[in-house]
Amino acid sequence: MTNTQSQAESADNMTNDDGVKTPQKALDSLELAHIALQAALDKKALEPELLEVEELCSYASHILLLSGRSDRQVDAIGEGIKIALREEGYTAMGVEGKASGQWALLDYGDLIIHIFHHPIREHYDLESLWSEALRVEIEVPEEARISADDGY
Repeated sequence: MTNTQSQAESADNMTNDDGVKTPQKALDSLELAHIALQAALDKKALEPELLEVEELCSYASHILLLSGRSDRQVDAIGEGIKIALREEGYTAMGVEGKASGQWALLDYGDLIIHIFHHPIREHYDLESLWSEALRVEIEVPEEARISADDGY
């Protein structure tokens, strides 16, 4: 049983006083990633990249990398993702880096989400660190791409 599935199954047995829906079925990390991706794109996230890492590490199946144009946008993207996944009955197991606005990490068990202010993302270059990971094909709208004119 995966971390994501066990989280959803335990949520089924909890009463929710906040009116937040509990999952009817456990979603896998790929399904969660697509929900998180859509929420991020709704907040104008840039350059999304979804990596399949289950063959390379023991703590996650997928990593979603996202960028924002500013500290405030990084925070807004993170909040949008947390709200969207909470509506599906999922709560982050851990949140890191939120205070700075330069980077945030949302830990959903089998799905790890990194949100960077884009220049910081380029500096840390996690895509190179995970160069052996499979890239999951996702639809990225043109407005979510950074052009050469953007000056990053």
